[in-house]
Amino acid sequence: MRKEFKTVIDTLSEHIIGKPHQLKLAVTCLLAKGHLLIEDLPGMGKTTLSHALAHVFALSYSRIQFTSDLLPADMLGVNIFDQQSHEFRFHPGPVFNELVLADEVNRASPKTQSALLEAMEEHQVSVDGTTYSLPSPFFVVATQNPSHQSGTYPLPESQLDRFLMRISLGYPSWEAEKAMLQQPQGRDKTPLSSCISVESLLEHQQAVADLRCSDAVLTYVLNLVNQSREESGYPQPLSPRASRALLGAAKAWAYIHDRDYVIPEDVQAVFAAVAEHRLRGHQQEQFEESTLSQRLLNSVDPLAA
Repeated sequence: MRKEFKTVIDTLSEHIIGKPHQLKLAVTCLLAKGHLLIEDLPGMGKTTLSHALAHVFALSYSRIQFTSDLLPADMLGVNIFDQQSHEFRFHPGPVFNELVLADEVNRASPKTQSALLEAMEEHQVSVDGTTYSLPSPFFVVATQNPSHQSGTYPLPESQLDRFLMRISLGYPSWEAEKAMLQQPQGRDKTPLSSCISVESLLEHQQAVADLRCSDAVLTYVLNLVNQSREESGYPQPLSPRASRALLGAAKAWAYIHDRDYVIPEDVQAVFAAVAEHRLRGHQQEQFEESTLSQRLLNSVDPLAA
């Protein structure tokens, strides 16, 4: 693993114990310039992970608590009339930060959920006919409760497709939970230190985008997405956005492992996190094994031309 990212994972592991694979996927998502959906039961460390990512990468941070009465203006910002200048001034909302935590995103109304779409895809927001650019990097970490819990609105497929990855932390192991209980609580907890500056992160993101990818790997990615479209049994076949997301995530995974080229194993390592929520759509059962993505992987030969 690349030295600086091993340090990042080790630092994150001080607060999120026993989940190195999920931490590596979260960092991969950030390097690929995507957005992350963390889906789990309450109390699993979703919010803690978002805080930790912001500290480790020295990103400006805001948390938006999604509730049924949250309005788009509460998130994006609003124009307020200035009595002295006799003109309207835009007051930016919490979305104007480098890392935005959309906490319990599926508890807000569909109108408010959809207000995130432009921000996530275009890195800009429009308020009263004026477009405002968001900072760079811009990383949305959304947390989601299981759909069977009360007060939730399923995310539509169009919004699920905006998230490059979906991960679930799950219950910790017995040993990991014991180590967590032995840690200091609250203010006594050891603060996280920054490992990578914003400037370095932007350079790493550009290096990921410039990574080489052979025709064989591109063929493998295309075979996977086309298989989901041609074979019945997949509620939502993978879109062209999904194929771009899969390639970008595979490049970031290769980069973290100190390679300047992509191999089929990189695609396989990130495939479930990138594809499962897209294949199932909003009708998915949240905590099933990644059966659809695994079935798709098993049906496509990585060596097939």
